[in-house]
Amino acid sequence: MRPVLLSLPVAAAVALTTIGPASAQPEATQDAGSTSVSTARADDGARIGTLRAAEDVEEYWTPERMRNAIPLTPEDAGAKRSSGTAEQPSGPPGSTPAAPPSGEVRTKITETSVAGKVFFTKPSDGKDYVCSASALNSDSKQMAITAGHCVHEGNGGDWMENWAYVPQFRNGDKPYGTFVAKELRAFNGWINDGDLNWDVAMVTTWPQGSDKLVNRTGGNGLSWNYSREQDITINGYPGNKDNGQVQWYCEGRTADSDGKLALGCDFGGGSSGGPWMREFDQSSGLGQTNGVMSTIDSAGVNRSSYFGDGVKQMFDDQGSAT
Repeated sequence: MRPVLLSLPVAAAVALTTIGPASAQPEATQDAGSTSVSTARADDGARIGTLRAAEDVEEYWTPERMRNAIPLTPEDAGAKRSSGTAEQPSGPPGSTPAAPPSGEVRTKITETSVAGKVFFTKPSDGKDYVCSASALNSDSKQMAITAGHCVHEGNGGDWMENWAYVPQFRNGDKPYGTFVAKELRAFNGWINDGDLNWDVAMVTTWPQGSDKLVNRTGGNGLSWNYSREQDITINGYPGNKDNGQVQWYCEGRTADSDGKLALGCDFGGGSSGGPWMREFDQSSGLGQTNGVMSTIDSAGVNRSSYFGDGVKQMFDDQGSAT
């Protein structure tokens, strides 16, 4: 795997995110920083409510479908740049603990089992797409975090279908298996308005046999209310690098860009949802997730929504779901 080590100043943004029309809507009274949750579904509308149904989704993702999945960016879906004000910290910074995998000894790494690829079907066009995501340590040990536009179409659209996460995907190899979504949670600011200030989602996954996601791959901690200027490591699968078949990373110091975190990594479509990590440790492959890949502009500057109290509340609401 090849690293990108860039720390560029922020340029004017041209957001990259997506979406269209649809069905499952939160109540109009819910504000942008509240969240809605949905049971995961297959592309025929059936709920992924049993292990057998989860196995059917895993079988859907043949090597050919994975190879042909389209790297998703916000531009594909018609996201709004920002329809509201970015969240501001209302309390002290905080973090939750990361967790190593069970029974694994690591060496210095260039890619991490905590990050992987996400595959899903977009209901508005029936096509298969790909994003990035990462495992997030919580009470359930079953949670992944990604971008809102990798979970829901936004702008009054619908929830993505056939959603599956493959940790440390590499050229078709799936060393930790496939973890199918059980529940999806996103901000109403994204669901209703496609607002990039709220382009974050958390997903509870089905176990693989008796193995839960974080127990198998390890999981990052979560950070919130930190400064927008941070030393950050980003992992993901940009489609403009090795055709998205290999995990890439980028390191640098972020800057404040209209309330978002910004770093010039030139990570294109498919990297959406990849973790932006504080205190990344090469020896463990773990860090503190302080953002997720959201957009890229014409100058190659990437951006993440700010992680404030709203993201912490999302974590509290979803982290114990099993």
